Amino acid sequence: MHIAISFKSTKFDVSKERTNPINPIFGESLLKWFKSEIEPDFDVTEPDAEDWGWYSYIDWKGRQYMLGASTYFEEGDDPKSELEWILQIDKSLTFIEKLFGKAKITETDECVLYLKSKLESEPKISSVSFE
Repeated sequence: MHIAISFKSTKFDVSKERTNPINPIFGESLLKWFKSEIEPDFDVTEPDAEDWGWYSYIDWKGRQYMLGASTYFEEGDDPKSELEWILQIDKSLTFIEKLFGKAKITETDECVLYLKSKLESEPKISSVSFE
C-alpha cells in the first residue's frame, strides 16, 4: 500500500528535466526540489526513471520510504503552466511487519505529514490533498 498526494503547481519546469528513457513521463523536478529542501536533515537519493514516472528514496529516522513523482504533460503544452502532480509515498517494511500487518503506512505517518507540509508551505503549490 502507498499514500498518494495530489496537487497543482507552476513551480516545476518539466522542460528542464532529463528524458525518462523508459516512458515519456515527467516528475524528476519535484524529487530534485524535495532533495534540495530536506537535505541535510534527511538523505534523499538522486531521482531515477521508472515506467510510471520518477522515484527517489528517503531515509527517515531509520526507515526507508520510496517517493514517486509524476505529472501529465504532452509535447506542445506550456511547461510553465499549472500542472497536476502526484506524489506517491511507499514505506519499506520488513518481512515480519508484512506478515503480521504491522507498521503500515497511513495518512498520519510522520514522514507523510512532513512531506505534505513541505508542499503546503510552498506558495506556488496549491490544492494539496490525499487521493
